[in-house]
This record gives sequence, structure tokens and C-alpha cells, in this order.
Amino acid sequence: MTNTSTLNGAERACADLLRNGQAVTFTAVAAHTGLGRTTLYRDPMIRATIEENRHRAATSGTLNGLTDEIATLRAALDILAASVRRHEEQLRKLTSRDR
Repeated sequence: MTNTSTLNGAERACADLLRNGQAVTFTAVAAHTGLGRTTLYRDPMIRATIEENRHRAATSGTLNGLTDEIATLRAALDILAASVRRHEEQLRKLTSRDR
């Protein structure tokens, strides 16, 4: 479970790094927050925050960045659709078994 103050610290570190024109890396965020890189990598919410800021910094406003973002969203949608199909199939099996 993510500690809110730890997540907020990581978000502030990312914002500070971006504002200062520095690269957002796990090493830089660790140095800025005083947290270990392992902690940053292991916590899914903090990891996602850092990766999102890294991606945003690298692709901000470019056509390639937008194309990459659309591709990422399509991939996420495909994964979600597959999950929905799998759940629908499970529901059909349960429903037919109860009849």
C-alpha cells in the first residue's frame, strides 16, 4: 500500500526535476526524496508516477509523443477488452451451469 506522503514526495521530486530541466530518473527521484531506488521501483503507484513523468518529459507536445500515447492507449484498451471477454465467458459458463 502506498504511503500518501511518500507518493506526494515522489510527485514533488518529479515536478522539481522537470522545472529545473533535469531528467526524471529513478536515481534522481531517489536522491531528491531520500528514498531508496528499490522502494521507488517496488511501489506500483510511485513507479507509475515516475514513469509517467519520464514519458511526459520525453514526448511533451510532439507528434511522435502523441502517436506513442495513442498506441499505448490502444494497447491498454486491447488488454481491457480481452479481460472483459474473459469475464463474460466466465459468466456465461456460470449461468449455463445454474440452469
